[in-house]
Amino acid sequence: MVLAAALLAAAVQASVHGSDSPLLLNNVAHAFPASAKAAYLEDPSGRLRIQDITAPAMRERFRAGSTHDTTPNFGFSRSAYWLALPIALAADGPPRWLLEVGHPSLDRVEVFTPRPGAGHAEQTAGDLQPFSSRPYPHRNLVFPIMLSPGQTQTVYIRVASSGNLTVPLTLWQPDTLDAHDQRAYALLGIFYGAMLALFFYNLLLYFAMRDPVFLAYVGFVAATATGMLALNGLGNQFVWPNWPGWGDIAQPSALAIAGICGAYFTRLFLETPREHPRLDRLLLALTGVFALAAIMPLVFDFRFAALITGLNGLVFCCVAIYAGSVCRSSRSPGDAHPGAHYFVIAWSVLLLGTLTQALRNLDLIATTAVTSHAIQAALALVTLLLSAAMAERIQTMRREAVAAEHAMVEALRSKEQGLEERVTARTRELELANTELRAKEKELEYMAQHDPLTGLPNRALLDDRLDQALARAKRSGRSIAVMLADLDRFKAINDTYGHPVGDQMLRAISTRLADCLRSADTLARVGGDEFVIILEEIQDPADASGVADKLIAAACRAVELPQGGLQVGVCIGIAFYPLHANDARSLVRHADDAMYAAKAAGGNCWRTA
Repeated sequence: MVLAAALLAAAVQASVHGSDSPLLLNNVAHAFPASAKAAYLEDPSGRLRIQDITAPAMRERFRAGSTHDTTPNFGFSRSAYWLALPIALAADGPPRWLLEVGHPSLDRVEVFTPRPGAGHAEQTAGDLQPFSSRPYPHRNLVFPIMLSPGQTQTVYIRVASSGNLTVPLTLWQPDTLDAHDQRAYALLGIFYGAMLALFFYNLLLYFAMRDPVFLAYVGFVAATATGMLALNGLGNQFVWPNWPGWGDIAQPSALAIAGICGAYFTRLFLETPREHPRLDRLLLALTGVFALAAIMPLVFDFRFAALITGLNGLVFCCVAIYAGSVCRSSRSPGDAHPGAHYFVIAWSVLLLGTLTQALRNLDLIATTAVTSHAIQAALALVTLLLSAAMAERIQTMRREAVAAEHAMVEALRSKEQGLEERVTARTRELELANTELRAKEKELEYMAQHDPLTGLPNRALLDDRLDQALARAKRSGRSIAVMLADLDRFKAINDTYGHPVGDQMLRAISTRLADCLRSADTLARVGGDEFVIILEEIQDPADASGVADKLIAAACRAVELPQGGLQVGVCIGIAFYPLHANDARSLVRHADDAMYAAKAAGGNCWRTA
């Protein structure tokens, strides 16, 4: 009877708000899409408050959502919007729920839930506030709400933003949201892992080949990843949680910078300054517009920068597709521009993704999982396709070099007998070139596994050596120790004396740390001022603590530089196999926790997990 009365009350209240029925919550399902049940009211002045909204006369003004879209999408609007979400909770339903607003770039979202007596409890979140002030730590905007079983209540949501006003609503049970987040973060981890791999791989190619096209690609990947971090809320949560000002403008500014790098990449890749001067001037003009859009959020409204970036992006994609097509057709079929077909496909994909995003932002197409993630998927494909285009370019250059080498050899063989000495000399030159090429490949392999500043193993080589050390320890039944050392006061030296002095400090300290270890041990640099040490065949944990004392003493000695004697501190965390963990990742995590315990103890000391 109580539930029937609650549902009847819900129907009456829902009809007032323009919805057919309230959102029915029960104990069977643990996740409920709520957007379709929300009615909305536009507040152009932005002055309405919850007391005004809950007045009986105001309820008539609420309207149902879009006829073609179950997710409220109000486009770019200066108005504030109020959403009324009627909820009927079954008598046996759990009272605690999480309301997720799945659009993390909204400036300010306020949620009002009824109090048991009278009035409403208010919660606020948005990308203009530090992440720590959110009522629930999540990349999206999540609000804990308490509902009364067997009753119907209306939750009010006020939304205002200078960007796109899309308000996807979902009600979750906490455990269900946690399980959903694990899958979502896994997919996002794969995406950003691929972006990071492409970034470092092409950065290494730039250092090896000094071809600026790789540097332009690296800039495109970095700016794209930054824009995506802002788009899906990970930037506000992990990268810049205390910089809400940057978080608010990161998406349009970073994507505009990606446009600058993309235009520069296009000019270098297609060689438009030499091959097509008119197209090159057009690309330079588009680059200027992207540069203006990148700095515009610092002066003007967010929406102007987003609009200019989107429109200029559409124009640029069309120009890039045309330029790539021209470069393909202007050459003979056997002499096509290497990678041009990948290039054309890449910008065509981005054109489709940008157009889809623009139409969704303007509420001209439905907001779905596909349209919401169209631009992110398009940018991921673009980075892969452009990488494939450059790979084909490198392969073509190699084939041309090999063909030229064979042609040279054939020409030498056709010479008269009297030119044999020249052929021999030329062959020696070619052998020297091949030797240098092999040396360059070895150098690339070394650079991929070692830190360019200190020459120590990097994270990739560390992971391999740690896996090998664990395998040997498991076979022999011996113990190994993993240490994580973090320098203190190093940032102050960098800020005071500059990065060159900081680099000298890092080289000097890494040399001291290496001198404290055996040749069978591993010392790796895994971050700006972080080092990892692997000690194998540990007989007693005291052996590792002795080494830690030596490392601390060595690192804390002043480094004599022209600027004077500079000194840093060090904190060391130690984890043992098999005492603390049986796998590499857990060992490093335990060592990291122990390192932070050493920091908490005052620094210049070590702690075990």
